[in-house]
Amino acid sequence: MLPLLPLLLRLTVTVACLVAGGAFGFDLQGHRGARGLAPENTLAAFSVALALGVTTLETDLAVTKDGILVIAHDPALNPDIVRDGDGRWLAVPGPPIHTLTLAELRRYDIGRIDPASRYAKQFPLQKAADGERFTTLLEVFALARASGKPVRFNLETKIRPTHPDETVDPATFARLVVEAVRAAGLARQVAVQSFDWRTLREAKRLAPEIDTVCLTSESESFDTVQRAGTSASPWLAGFDLRAHGGSLPRLVKAAGCATWSPNWRNVTPELAAEARALGILLVPWTVNDRSDMARLIDLRVDGLITDYPDRLRKVLAEKGVTID
Repeated sequence: MLPLLPLLLRLTVTVACLVAGGAFGFDLQGHRGARGLAPENTLAAFSVALALGVTTLETDLAVTKDGILVIAHDPALNPDIVRDGDGRWLAVPGPPIHTLTLAELRRYDIGRIDPASRYAKQFPLQKAADGERFTTLLEVFALARASGKPVRFNLETKIRPTHPDETVDPATFARLVVEAVRAAGLARQVAVQSFDWRTLREAKRLAPEIDTVCLTSESESFDTVQRAGTSASPWLAGFDLRAHGGSLPRLVKAAGCATWSPNWRNVTPELAAEARALGILLVPWTVNDRSDMARLIDLRVDGLITDYPDRLRKVLAEKGVTID
């Protein structure tokens, strides 16, 4: 039997480690910064998210022609949010980002949504910030560091297995992300997420210390799981759902992801319980309605990704859930 004092010391260390590991409680992730309140994926949006006290900045990555990681959701310039040097909205989708240098990309203004677009009607509370330009990943890291807030980063590699010419290849994409994160000394504060699990597999091979997040979607318009298919989905990097009894949580576990982020509409009480039993963090995307937030919190999810961090903070407070 261990002497009493050493045993107490061991218990104290164990408790301290558990507390340290859970320094953040619920993970409040600001989607594209805070898309509902400021122009998406801009320094303005990230500043709003930081001011609202998010625990994680969720964002998207693209790679320019000169190999620089920039923040962008769409592989090509989106007419709904992009204006040219003369202030005119693009009439059609612009060139792919990977065909433009950073200097060329900076010529475009992304500080507001085209008010005539259907997209603008989705975000009536978004406050324009004219003059905002495409920003780099390193600039987002610098903004967060200057804020003094202990924020984390959830970085999505925007790449599609069905459109290989849109972006750099998965191995190059993953390598650039890993190099940037390591150079910034942020490996423990960053997670790499993707619907295209090829980049996750490569990132985990290059940097086991960086967490990965398996994104999934099962809807009519966007289905990365493809349960009805006769072969493994091309989005899942060779992992076959059928080999895991049709269980997405088990598939995510096999893929080595610490976190599973499904479309919030796909989350059921049974799936939430299964993920919890497997030790996988569950952080659904993108939840904007208060009642949906409340339902998912009641399912004991580990976090939520939202365009409205202010709204989610209020729901969490009403339920007595701590985020920091």
